[in-house]
Amino acid sequence: MEFASETEVSEAGKHVRSLSAALNQVLFGQEELIELVLTGILARGHILLEGLPGLGKTELVKGLSKTLRLGTKRVQFTPDLLPGDITGNPVLQEVDGRRSFVFQPGPLFTNIVLADEINRASPKTQSALLEAMQERRVTVLGETHDLPKPFFVLATQNPIELEGTYPLPEAQLDRFLFKLEVTRNDVATLERIVNHRELGTEPTVEAIMDQSTLQSTLDLVRRIFLPEVVGNYIARLVDATHPGQSAAARGIRYGASPRAALSLASAAKARALMNERTNASFEDVRFVAPAVLRHRIVLEYNARVEGLTNNDVVRSILEEVPAHSGATPKTMSTATPA
Repeated sequence: MEFASETEVSEAGKHVRSLSAALNQVLFGQEELIELVLTGILARGHILLEGLPGLGKTELVKGLSKTLRLGTKRVQFTPDLLPGDITGNPVLQEVDGRRSFVFQPGPLFTNIVLADEINRASPKTQSALLEAMQERRVTVLGETHDLPKPFFVLATQNPIELEGTYPLPEAQLDRFLFKLEVTRNDVATLERIVNHRELGTEPTVEAIMDQSTLQSTLDLVRRIFLPEVVGNYIARLVDATHPGQSAAARGIRYGASPRAALSLASAAKARALMNERTNASFEDVRFVAPAVLRHRIVLEYNARVEGLTNNDVVRSILEEVPAHSGATPKTMSTATPA
């Protein structure tokens, strides 16, 4: 495979910077969140946004679809939503004098699916997304239908209103490249929102990329060089999430899967392109690691009772595992004899 050139990366980086600037006019004061969302898109991943109502999660997704000129559909997940309501259903129609079932595509047949409050849908409906998210296709009554390219699922969930919700199973969570936490705004940002926004109105956003430019950028990300030492660092980070493999993993019951390692590599390459570099670095991996790993580890009950969170564990792993394999882990350094 031919690796990306500096000229190609520089040109693509300019488009991505314009995209980031436009989205920062949609959602004030969330620069890091927007950078991570764009990183996830460039890595061809699905994203789970977790945050309280009214923080702008839906507006961010709408703004993203407008700046990329991509088709988007919103699905409000509720307990009575059926799998066929999102995948589509065969409908009996009369064709040339004969009645036959004709497949009518559901809202999944678009480029960006906004799955609002995904944890309110039943497990049966949630599982209908598994094939779509992994294979980019759906199967209805034994017939397979390919989804449009590119295809992204950006799902939202509320972390506090848990009555009447169905927590996403681990297999479903593992399909999301990132789990991002949308935090509240500070006073300065709130003042800016009050002075520049009206309730019930959407911000005006101009298109930055067309579908062809986006596709070429996605292809370019795959050609970003991943040095062997960075690949080794990714492997050691994922291995350190398993019990017995690091001091930080003491409270972990189940660690991250190989898909997490692939996700780290893809996201690191995407961030390298965003910063106009032709190769991924240790710093790229460290930046995306919390978003990739926080939803892929399961803590022991005792650890949760003690107040330990997934973010705490990931932070400890990043502090413990050195970038270079020959270095001594910080928490395992040998004490000086008395």
